[in-house]
Amino acid sequence: MAQTLDDKQPEPQRRGRVGEISADATLAARAAFARAGFADPTLVLRWREIAGAETARLARPLKLSESAGGGVLTLKAEPAAALFLQHESRALCARINAYLGRVAVVRLRFVQGPLATPQPPPPQRPKPVEPPPADPARRWRGPPKLGQALLNLARQRTRGRAAD
Repeated sequence: MAQTLDDKQPEPQRRGRVGEISADATLAARAAFARAGFADPTLVLRWREIAGAETARLARPLKLSESAGGGVLTLKAEPAAALFLQHESRALCARINAYLGRVAVVRLRFVQGPLATPQPPPPQRPKPVEPPPADPARRWRGPPKLGQALLNLARQRTRGRAAD
């Protein structure tokens, strides 16, 4: 007996299917921030804006411990800068609380250690250069779509080189 369209069974849900990577990355990041005490990751993600460029170069947030008396923000700082930052802690707490819009940090705790230097942005790729008139891609006599693809490939090939 032949099956009709109405007789088809729904395809079973497979296990181990690949899902969107953004969903997994978001969950992993949220869990990592929560383990460090950051319910709102804004403090870590926008640290340079909150603390200022010079302070962000010298120290980075590690952990936020909140209690009834107020929060304690643990910062990892360069050994020579920890003393300087300790003197500036009242102003830094005020900037953090002003940015967050509530009194979240009342005290700073410093852990001394070397900071990892942020990676520089990747170098910008030079713009494509038009291939020279003698390039074989310009002499193509065939389907126009293929000719356009060959010209695009020739532009990428001559990227960064001056046109002859």
